[in-house]
Amino acid sequence: MHRVLYLCLFVFACAVPALAQDAVKADPKHYKVEFQNATVRVLRIHYGPHEKSVWHSHPNAVAVAVTDAHIKFNLPGGKSREQNFTAGQTVWTPAGKHLPENLSDSDFEVILVEMKAKRRTTVKKPTAPPESGNGGKKS
Repeated sequence: MHRVLYLCLFVFACAVPALAQDAVKADPKHYKVEFQNATVRVLRIHYGPHEKSVWHSHPNAVAVAVTDAHIKFNLPGGKSREQNFTAGQTVWTPAGKHLPENLSDSDFEVILVEMKAKRRTTVKKPTAPPESGNGGKKS
Protein backbone atom coordinates (compact mmCIF):
# COMPACT_ATOMS: atom_id res chain seq x y z
CA MET A 1 0.00 0.00 0.00
CA HIS A 2 2.87 2.38 0.78
CA ARG A 3 4.31 1.82 -2.66
CA VAL A 4 1.06 2.90 -4.29
CA LEU A 5 0.94 6.01 -2.10
CA TYR A 6 4.55 6.93 -2.94
CA LEU A 7 3.91 6.33 -6.63
CA CYS A 8 0.83 8.60 -6.53
CA LEU A 9 2.79 11.33 -4.72
CA PHE A 10 5.61 11.06 -7.26
CA VAL A 11 3.19 11.31 -10.20
CA PHE A 12 1.47 14.31 -8.59
CA ALA A 13 4.81 16.05 -7.93
CA CYS A 14 5.78 15.59 -11.58
CA ALA A 15 2.35 16.57 -12.90
CA VAL A 16 2.03 19.92 -11.09
CA PRO A 17 4.97 21.57 -12.89
CA ALA A 18 3.94 19.92 -16.16
CA LEU A 19 0.55 21.62 -15.88
CA ALA A 20 2.16 25.04 -15.50
CA GLN A 21 0.56 27.60 -17.72
CA ASP A 22 0.84 31.20 -18.82
CA ALA A 23 1.57 33.42 -15.80
CA VAL A 24 -1.16 35.97 -16.58
CA LYS A 25 -3.83 33.27 -16.79
CA ALA A 26 -2.52 31.28 -13.83
CA ASP A 27 -1.93 34.23 -11.49
CA PRO A 28 -3.70 37.45 -12.56
CA LYS A 29 -3.32 38.82 -9.02
CA HIS A 30 0.44 39.21 -9.56
CA TYR A 31 0.83 39.46 -13.37
CA LYS A 32 -0.53 42.23 -15.62
CA VAL A 33 0.07 42.70 -19.36
CA GLU A 34 1.28 46.26 -19.96
CA PHE A 35 2.01 45.95 -23.69
CA GLN A 36 2.28 43.34 -26.41
CA ASN A 37 2.83 43.01 -30.11
CA ALA A 38 3.98 40.25 -32.47
CA THR A 39 7.51 40.29 -31.02
CA VAL A 40 7.23 40.85 -27.25
CA ARG A 41 4.86 40.86 -24.31
CA VAL A 42 5.65 43.19 -21.40
CA LEU A 43 4.40 42.16 -17.96
CA ARG A 44 4.29 44.14 -14.72
CA ILE A 45 4.79 41.72 -11.85
CA HIS A 46 3.99 42.74 -8.28
CA TYR A 47 4.24 40.61 -5.13
CA GLY A 48 3.49 41.83 -1.63
CA PRO A 49 5.75 40.82 1.27
CA HIS A 50 6.07 37.02 1.53
CA GLU A 51 3.48 36.41 -1.21
CA LYS A 52 3.74 33.25 -3.26
CA SER A 53 2.54 32.58 -6.81
CA VAL A 54 1.33 29.35 -8.44
CA TRP A 55 3.11 27.12 -10.93
CA HIS A 56 3.40 28.88 -14.29
CA SER A 57 5.76 29.28 -17.21
CA HIS A 58 7.43 32.03 -19.21
CA PRO A 59 9.22 32.08 -22.57
CA ASN A 60 12.72 33.58 -22.79
CA ALA A 61 12.61 37.05 -21.27
CA VAL A 62 14.49 40.03 -19.86
CA ALA A 63 13.59 41.08 -16.30
CA VAL A 64 14.13 44.59 -14.95
CA ALA A 65 13.78 44.87 -11.17
CA VAL A 66 11.85 47.95 -10.09
CA THR A 67 12.49 47.27 -6.38
CA ASP A 68 15.03 45.36 -4.31
CA ALA A 69 13.95 41.83 -3.37
CA HIS A 70 14.92 38.37 -2.23
CA ILE A 71 13.02 35.80 -4.31
CA LYS A 72 12.81 32.02 -4.12
CA PHE A 73 12.07 30.18 -7.37
CA ASN A 74 10.66 26.68 -6.81
CA LEU A 75 11.56 24.60 -9.86
CA PRO A 76 10.35 21.31 -11.34
CA GLY A 77 11.73 18.19 -9.72
CA GLY A 78 11.66 19.62 -6.21
CA LYS A 79 14.62 21.95 -6.76
CA SER A 80 14.67 25.63 -5.83
CA ARG A 81 16.87 28.68 -6.33
CA GLU A 82 17.05 31.90 -4.36
CA GLN A 83 18.00 35.18 -5.99
CA ASN A 84 18.53 38.73 -4.73
CA PHE A 85 17.51 41.62 -6.97
CA THR A 86 18.57 45.25 -6.76
CA ALA A 87 16.32 47.98 -8.15
CA GLY A 88 17.40 48.71 -11.72
CA GLN A 89 19.11 45.33 -12.17
CA THR A 90 18.47 43.70 -15.55
CA VAL A 91 18.77 39.93 -16.04
CA TRP A 92 18.13 37.39 -18.80
CA THR A 93 15.64 34.69 -17.81
CA PRO A 94 15.54 31.56 -19.94
CA ALA A 95 12.20 29.91 -20.70
CA GLY A 96 10.88 27.61 -18.03
CA LYS A 97 8.41 26.73 -15.32
CA HIS A 98 8.57 27.94 -11.74
CA LEU A 99 6.68 28.93 -8.63
CA PRO A 100 8.12 32.21 -7.28
CA GLU A 101 7.90 33.41 -3.69
CA ASN A 102 8.83 36.83 -2.32
CA LEU A 103 11.02 36.21 0.74
CA SER A 104 11.34 39.95 1.38
CA ASP A 105 9.54 41.98 4.05
CA SER A 106 8.59 44.55 1.39
CA ASP A 107 6.82 44.63 -1.96
CA PHE A 108 8.64 43.34 -5.03
CA GLU A 109 7.99 44.71 -8.51
CA VAL A 110 9.62 43.72 -11.79
CA ILE A 111 9.02 44.42 -15.49
CA LEU A 112 9.35 41.27 -17.58
CA VAL A 113 9.80 41.53 -21.35
CA GLU A 114 8.89 38.14 -22.77
CA MET A 115 10.16 37.20 -26.23
CA LYS A 116 7.56 35.72 -28.54
CA ALA A 117 8.54 32.86 -30.80
CA LYS A 118 9.42 33.97 -34.29
CA ARG A 119 7.04 32.75 -36.92
CA ARG A 120 8.52 31.32 -40.03
CA THR A 121 7.65 33.34 -43.07
CA THR A 122 8.01 32.34 -46.66
CA VAL A 123 10.50 34.56 -48.40
CA LYS A 124 9.61 35.16 -52.00
CA LYS A 125 12.49 35.34 -54.42
CA PRO A 126 12.49 38.58 -56.35
CA THR A 127 11.51 38.16 -59.94
CA ALA A 128 13.69 39.52 -62.71
CA PRO A 129 12.25 42.52 -64.53
CA PRO A 130 10.70 41.61 -67.86
CA GLU A 131 13.00 42.03 -70.79
CA SER A 132 12.15 44.51 -73.47
CA GLY A 133 11.20 43.32 -76.95
CA ASN A 134 14.64 44.16 -78.39
CA GLY A 135 16.54 41.57 -76.36
CA GLY A 136 17.72 44.09 -73.80
CA LYS A 137 19.87 45.98 -76.36
CA LYS A 138 19.85 49.76 -76.47
CA SER A 139 18.44 51.25 -79.62
